[in-house]
Amino acid sequence: MKMTKKLDDTFNITPTEITVDESEVVVGVDREKPDRLTKDDIEKDYEYTRGNLYSIIEKGQEAINGILELAQESEMPRAYEVAGQLIKSVSDATDKLMDLQKKLKDVEEETKQKGPSTVNNALFVGSTAELQKLLKSGLKDTSK
Repeated sequence: MKMTKKLDDTFNITPTEITVDESEVVVGVDREKPDRLTKDDIEKDYEYTRGNLYSIIEKGQEAINGILELAQESEMPRAYEVAGQLIKSVSDATDKLMDLQKKLKDVEEETKQKGPSTVNNALFVGSTAELQKLLKSGLKDTSK
């Protein structure tokens, strides 16, 4: 029990008792469920991710320049192979940046309220001859 008390204090949590059965008690921890993401949270995450991707791309470009200089000076095939891998990594990061833009656009479209859309479909069960008779009789009734 002492160890549990120390862990509770260390992690700053309060244990709670959950009664499953009258004879059985389970000890749990109070955790608040996260609320739905707000628009501010989405924008904040977007800006954070975007900044990280920009940083990765910039550092990758610097690394590419350095490894290309090394590859040209040493003329070692391994250095060129590493340069190729770095170029691929940077291009993947730029693709992720573009995907991030698309995902943000999709999220924004989902959050916009769309007006109610009602679709009324009429269904006629019968032959074409019956349909023609019905239409003709309907036209006669409306012309009066």
